[in-house]
Amino acid sequence: MESEDDMIDDSVSMEDGFYSGDFSDYYDDPNDNENDYYSDDDDDYGLFEDDDQDAVVSRRPQLGYTVLKEADIKQRQEDDISKVSTVLSISRVYETILLRHYNWSVSKVHDEWFADEGGVRQSVGLLERPVVQVSNARELTCGICFESLSRDNITSAACGHPFCQVCWRGYICTTINDGPGCLSLRCPDPSCNAAVGQDMIDKLATCEEKEKYSRYLLRSYIEDNRKTKWCPAPGCEYAVDFAVGSGNFDVSCICSHSFCWNCIEEVHRPVNCNTVAKWILKNSAESENMNWILANSKPCPKCKRPIEKNQGCMHMTCTPPCKFEFCWLCLGAWAEHGERTGGFYACNRYESAKQEGVYDEAERRREMAKNSLEKYTHYYERWASNQLSRQKALADLNQMQTVHLENLSNLQCTPESQLKFITEAWLQIVECRRVLKWTYAYGYYLPEHEHAKRQFFEYLQGEAESGLERLHQCAEKELNKFITCDGPSKEFDDFRAKLAGLTSVTKNYFENLVRALENGLADVYSQAAAACSKTTSSKNIGGTSKGRGGRGKRSSKTGGSSKSVDDTSN
Repeated sequence: MESEDDMIDDSVSMEDGFYSGDFSDYYDDPNDNENDYYSDDDDDYGLFEDDDQDAVVSRRPQLGYTVLKEADIKQRQEDDISKVSTVLSISRVYETILLRHYNWSVSKVHDEWFADEGGVRQSVGLLERPVVQVSNARELTCGICFESLSRDNITSAACGHPFCQVCWRGYICTTINDGPGCLSLRCPDPSCNAAVGQDMIDKLATCEEKEKYSRYLLRSYIEDNRKTKWCPAPGCEYAVDFAVGSGNFDVSCICSHSFCWNCIEEVHRPVNCNTVAKWILKNSAESENMNWILANSKPCPKCKRPIEKNQGCMHMTCTPPCKFEFCWLCLGAWAEHGERTGGFYACNRYESAKQEGVYDEAERRREMAKNSLEKYTHYYERWASNQLSRQKALADLNQMQTVHLENLSNLQCTPESQLKFITEAWLQIVECRRVLKWTYAYGYYLPEHEHAKRQFFEYLQGEAESGLERLHQCAEKELNKFITCDGPSKEFDDFRAKLAGLTSVTKNYFENLVRALENGLADVYSQAAAACSKTTSSKNIGGTSKGRGGRGKRSSKTGGSSKSVDDTSN
């Protein structure tokens, strides 16, 4: 009985030419019958060649980030405050203000504090002693409302400026409701730089305001820290602590949202963040509207408004209030057209003017706009199509996990734990759709003059599309007959092997594709050089064979002469 691995190998080999990697169309050598740039036995499909197994192991993704829940964030915040308190002899309120001022960097706080404690205190607003000495009178005057109140109703920050509690509450309430700026609260006196910390908030603010302040302080730990960011998924409250220097910016949150830590957009390998930014801007900008207008309309010669030709004849009439009548071909007044211009509906002015070069610049711009629009439309349609396919695959995956797997397990008498290969296949489809989607943005910005790279890219992209469609069809349509059947099927084991094999092969190919594109398709030149070298070597070998054959013929002739001499002597 065959093992499952053997069944997988057989199922993949049965797929006619799937990722066979025959690259002879690109570097075809008529003298070389062993053109093996891609070979069926090479898991990398010619994109990369590993010297040893260590290179394969190094490719496995290593998580360079940690997803933080709210409790984790609070614990880290407390730990950082404790680290400062063990070194600096200041209050907890001042420690928090210091850390926030230096973006929650403990090392930065220590360095700056011991380098210039006085300068740090001055810039942050941490006073060692009050700047205002309050008298011992029973009543004091509030510095805001100028009411004389008893000392019990007067409160001061570290600076000593006296303000009544009502004015303090109004000041704190307004600042907290204005947003996170309340974390940098200062004394209400315009000339004072003294910091107002959480002790004053806890003393004077309402419960709702205290909660807001605490939330702002917690969020500042993530937003002010260069190593941490919030997950951008709507409604998600998890944060990500990223290890700088990890290389790969792809991050997957607990909420299942994946994004690029560098630019906060969705995961977009193999294209870089700059390309993503340009592509998103292009999709949302008005530039393509202008390109469409340039390519499909002409300005009215009188009012200059763009007009689209929606009927067959060349007689155009501008919309009111202009109502100017003109010829679509030459943009001349229609009243000047007649027999001498080639007929009302067959203007020859345009052809003669074009020959004279009058319309060359305008036509050139219009043609460029049309070509640019056609190119953008080509790539955008395919980008959007793969995005829709990915969303559909996500919905199918969810339905498979919540509904179909249980039914399939009962029908095929197989535990759900042995049906993970189906979930893995759908997850791979979702990932491959994402990669394939971004290859179209990559192709759009690939320079036109680099013909070899473009040709190589389109070949790899075509192979990727073909393979992904095979996997998607197998997981979508071929699986459906086992879900809708009445009982166990003998073909299910073969289907398992086929789907698992396609998943594995497709995963390997797409991983190699991503690496090739991230390397700028550098292999295209090395492979071309190798092919040229192989061709040259083949020709040299052929020439050597001919030379040996020639010498052999000359030897036989010499032999014949020797024989003649011998016969003569006899």
